[in-house]
Amino acid sequence: MIARNDLSINPAYTITDCPRPDILVVPGGLGTRKEMDNPVLREWIEDHAKEAELTLSICTGALLLAKAGVLEGLSATTHHDGMELLKQGAPNATIEEEKRFVDNDRIVLSAGISAGIDASLHVVAKLLGTEQALKTAQYMEYEWEPAL
Repeated sequence: MIARNDLSINPAYTITDCPRPDILVVPGGLGTRKEMDNPVLREWIEDHAKEAELTLSICTGALLLAKAGVLEGLSATTHHDGMELLKQGAPNATIEEEKRFVDNDRIVLSAGISAGIDASLHVVAKLLGTEQALKTAQYMEYEWEPAL
């Protein structure tokens, strides 16, 4: 399937043969609780998060980063329903329960689903400038304030 602006949402690779991502996006959802115990996925995330320019976690994707050991000593957040699991999975992380997203330079995590929009626009600003992020938000008809 091809989405707007020719974005392909068809996988071209499997987990075993994909090239190194520049940006690793770890989505959330109910499946994260099951996949937390998937050693193949956990190792893949650990290896690729180290190499990626930036890793972005949306919602409970943070649980996968925690299990992969990526959040050691960092600030983290997730959807409020996954907060206790995040605390258990990342005992040496600073859990920011009240923040919509946190930025640890190369690792950015968002809280709930709509907070993922804020975190994604923050990443656009980080990589392409605030003006581009504001244009993107305007195009989306989304009210967004850049983080100070």
